[in-house]
Amino acid sequence: MKNNNSILIFGSSGQIGKSLIRKFTKNNYRVIAVTRSIHRKGYQIKTQSNFGYLELEEINSFTEENISKLMQKSSICINLIGILFEKKENHFNLIHSDLPSLLSKIAYKKSLNQFIHLSALGIEEATDSNYALSKLSGEKKVRHNFPSSVILKPSIVYSVDDNFTTNFMNLLSILPIMPLYYGGKTKFTPIHVSDLSDIIFKIVENKLTSETIECIGPEVFTFKELLLKILKSINKKRLLFSLPLPLAKINARLFQLMPKPLMTLDQLKLLKYDNIISKNYKTNFDLKMEANKRFDEEISRYSFNWTSGGQFSKKKNDKLD
Repeated sequence: MKNNNSILIFGSSGQIGKSLIRKFTKNNYRVIAVTRSIHRKGYQIKTQSNFGYLELEEINSFTEENISKLMQKSSICINLIGILFEKKENHFNLIHSDLPSLLSKIAYKKSLNQFIHLSALGIEEATDSNYALSKLSGEKKVRHNFPSSVILKPSIVYSVDDNFTTNFMNLLSILPIMPLYYGGKTKFTPIHVSDLSDIIFKIVENKLTSETIECIGPEVFTFKELLLKILKSINKKRLLFSLPLPLAKINARLFQLMPKPLMTLDQLKLLKYDNIISKNYKTNFDLKMEANKRFDEEISRYSFNWTSGGQFSKKKNDKLD
């Protein structure tokens, strides 16, 4: 039986999923969090929830039957599933196109009130990137299958649990030099995970439908500026140098051999394109859903983990390494 105050979340163990669980359960929504491994992810997910408002569901295969059973109990479905690099069993088209298509099709059959799908900002021009093409394909299929769906296109989402700022904090705390791809000129509009969660919460609260929204923070930075801000926050001084494209490709080929690649050839292609508003869609600011958290201030809340001395380090007036 459907619960009109119940939200089904696919991709619940990521930084956005955990933030949404905190937000919704705190506000008396019942959340059904879907995971492929309760044993590995369950405890971590449970710690995010207001007691009594979370149900964990393990799904081993995304069949129509399995998904239909989950959707019978909810009125809202949020799809956050995404990958940054491909593995043999998880490729971009499967995760970003085929799966959203299946979820949205079943959601429409089950007459859900809302289907919210997370895509990505700045992908329209990146036709040489498999990641971007798969995301665009997913958007089209979701819109076709569930015409009143809400598609969200965020810029870089950052927090202490992200795969962006924390990775660079790791690298910049160890490496004496750091390459800049495309001269470090690519622009980004980073949004903090709690601001994005607030936006999604307002979409549910206001019963918003039939929108494509570009989700951005209040500031625009180049890739080089972001690295400099991270360096300042971890109290380090490193050499940043522009890496010619042929060498950047060799660098990416080596990095993508790692179990958790620092860079792939496909990600290198994406870095050619600015990650800022396209002006083709409304933004969260247009819809009076502000995102006001400032990059410098927010990363300073966790960057001490990468400074000499950790939480006991002096954050001001220290001499740079």
